[in-house]
Amino acid sequence: MEIIFIERLKKARKYIRMGILLALLVCVLFLIGFGLLFTYAKVAGPPPLSVPQTVTFYAQDGSVIGEMSHGEKRYWVPLKDISPFLTAATVSIEDQHFYQHHGFDGKRIGGAIVADIKAGAKVQGASTITQQYARNLFLGHDKTWERKIVEALYTVRLETNYTKAQILEGYLNTIYYGHGAYGVEAASRFYFGKSAKDLTLAEASVLAGIPKGPTYYSPMDHLDNAKARQKLILRSMVRDHKISQKEALSAQTVALSFGTKPYIEKQQLAPYFVDSAKAQLINELKIDPDMIKTKGLKVYTTLNPSLQKIAEETVRSTVADYSDIQIALTAINPNNGQVQALVGGRDYEQSSFNRATQAVRQPGSTMKPFLYYAALKEGFTPSTEMKSEPTTFTMADGVSKYTPSNYNNYYADGPITLAQAIALSDNVYAVKTDMFIGEKKLIETAKLLGISTPLKEVPSLALGTSGVKQVEMANAYGILANGGKEVKPSFIQRIETYDGQTVYEEPIQHKQLLDPKVAFVTNQLMTGMFDPKLNDYTSVTGTPILKQLSHDYSGKSGTTLTDSWMIGSSPELTTAVWSGYDDNREMTSPPERKYTKEIWATFMEKALRNQGASSFSTPKGVVGVLVNPDNGKLATPTCPVARLTYYVKGTEPTEYCTEHLHHKKAKKAKPAPEKHWYNSFWDWMR
Repeated sequence: MEIIFIERLKKARKYIRMGILLALLVCVLFLIGFGLLFTYAKVAGPPPLSVPQTVTFYAQDGSVIGEMSHGEKRYWVPLKDISPFLTAATVSIEDQHFYQHHGFDGKRIGGAIVADIKAGAKVQGASTITQQYARNLFLGHDKTWERKIVEALYTVRLETNYTKAQILEGYLNTIYYGHGAYGVEAASRFYFGKSAKDLTLAEASVLAGIPKGPTYYSPMDHLDNAKARQKLILRSMVRDHKISQKEALSAQTVALSFGTKPYIEKQQLAPYFVDSAKAQLINELKIDPDMIKTKGLKVYTTLNPSLQKIAEETVRSTVADYSDIQIALTAINPNNGQVQALVGGRDYEQSSFNRATQAVRQPGSTMKPFLYYAALKEGFTPSTEMKSEPTTFTMADGVSKYTPSNYNNYYADGPITLAQAIALSDNVYAVKTDMFIGEKKLIETAKLLGISTPLKEVPSLALGTSGVKQVEMANAYGILANGGKEVKPSFIQRIETYDGQTVYEEPIQHKQLLDPKVAFVTNQLMTGMFDPKLNDYTSVTGTPILKQLSHDYSGKSGTTLTDSWMIGSSPELTTAVWSGYDDNREMTSPPERKYTKEIWATFMEKALRNQGASSFSTPKGVVGVLVNPDNGKLATPTCPVARLTYYVKGTEPTEYCTEHLHHKKAKKAKPAPEKHWYNSFWDWMR
C-alpha cells in the first residue's frame, strides 16, 4: 500500500509540475500576446476620432442663425459641458466598471460567452463603453465573431492612446439617440429644448436609456418603455453611490415635457444671408472639406441682427402684399466689406433664389459714379460743362446711330456741370463723357471696383445696360465711400473648431485701390442727388425722400424698364436696394419705381438712428470752395446760390461767376482752406 501511495504521489507531483509549467506557459503567452497587442496599439497609433458634426452659424451678437449638417445632426461638446447626472447615468447603466478596466470587462464577457454557447448563436452583448465607441467610429453593428475581433483591436488602440475622459467624451458625442439626433447635445436640444450641461437628474436618466433602443425607448414614441428604463438606470446609480435613494424616487416622479421647446426654432431671420455664408465657407475660404464635415465648426458671421430685422421689416411694410415684385437689399460696412444685413427676396420659402448675390440685373444710372471717377482721373472736374440736349451719336462704324434720352425728356438745353449731371442723372452728359474718355475706361474702373460680370463696350454701358450683381455694386459704392480702399464682400469674420481652435480669421489690411482724392471728390459728387441747390429747372433725383433724411449721404439711383435701384452711403454704412420682377417684365406702375428709394431711406435712417452726425473724411490734397452750381464758377456774394464743392487741389475754379456782379469787376478768388480733421470734430461738437 505504501508503495502504491508513493507511486501515486509521484504521478501527482508530475501532473502538478506539468500544470504549473502549463500555467506558466499560458502566462508567458498571455504576456507576449499582451505585449504584442500593446506594441501594435502603439505602432498603429491613436485611431482618428472624426465623425460628421453640424456646422453652426452665429450672428455678431452670438445668437445662432443657422446650421449645416452632413447627414447626422451632431454638436460636439466637451465633457465639462455635459451634465454630471448624464455621465454618471450612462456609466452606471452601460459600463459600471468603466474606470477600472482597460477596455474589456472580464465578468461580462464570461457571462456573454456562456449565454452565446447555450443559444448556439451571438445573442448577448458585453460591450464596454470603449468597445461601443470603437464600433460607432469604425464598424457596423452586425453580431459576428469576425467583427468582434476587429472591434477588440480598435478598443485596445483607443484605451492605449486616449484617456478615459477622452473616450467617454467621444462616446457621448457619437452615440445615436433617435429622431436623427447624434450625440448628447443634439439629443438634449431635441428632447428637452436645452443644452446637455443643463439636464436635470430626471431628464438625464431618461436620456441615458435611449441608446439601448432608440426607437423602443424614445419617450416621445413609447413613454412607458422610457420610464421603465429610467427606473432601472436610477437603481443602478443608487447601487454605484452616484445618487441617494431619495433622489432616485424624486426623479422618478418628475413630470417631463418632450419636444415642446425646440432649442433652435425654424430659421426665421436672414435665411438668404445664411445661404451666402454657407457658400463662402464652402467655395471661397478654402477650408478643408473634411474639417467642415468633422470639426463641428463655429462660424461667426458679419450679420448684425438689429439691422437685419430692420431690413426685413422695412421690405415687408413698404411693398404691397398683393404685388409679386421682388426686392433685394444688401447693407455693407464700407470700411471692411462686411455684409451687415441681406434680403435676397420677399419670401424664402417660396423662392430661395438669392437676388442680392445671384441675380444679374441692369443697374441703370447707378453705373455713372464709376464713369465719373474715370472722368475725373482723365482731367474732368465737378465744374466741367457739356450741353444737355437731345443728341444722336454716330458709332465707330460710321453707320450705327445711338440717341439716349433723359427721364421724362427733360433737358437743360444748354451747358450743365458734372456736379449737376450726376445729381440730375443726365443721360446725354453721361454718354458724351463715356465717348470722350474712351469706353474702355468705364469697364476698367468697374472691374477695379470688383464688378465681375462681363460688361459690353457700348455707349449705353454708361446708362447701365449690362447686368451686374447687387452685392458687388454695394461693395463698389462702399469703396468710393471709404476713400478708395479695397474691400470685398464678406459674410464670415472668424471660424473655430468645436474645441476653440481658430482656422480662419478675416484679413483686416486693405490696400489703397483708388486715388483717395479722386474717390473723395466722386463720393462728394454723389451727395448732389440730395441737394436741391444744384438745379432750378428740374428736381434732383433724391427729391422724393429728402424730408426723411437726417444724415449726410452720398448716393445714386438708377432705373431701366425692368429694374429700379437705389444705392447710397453714410461713412458707416452702404446700402443697395433693387426691385424688379423675376421674369424681367416691365415695371409699369409708378409706385413700383418708388419702392427702392423708400426702402433705402427708411432702412438707412432706422439703421443710423443711434449714430451721431458724421461726415466723410476729407483727405489731404482736396479743397472745398463755394461755387455757383449753375456754371461751376466761384460764387460771389451776389450769386443767388453758393454750394460748397470739393476738388482735387489744383483743379478748383479760379474764376468768379460774373452773371450776378452787376458790372462789378471780377477778381481772382482764393480757394477755401483745407479742411483738417479737427475742423470736422469742431463742427460735430457744435
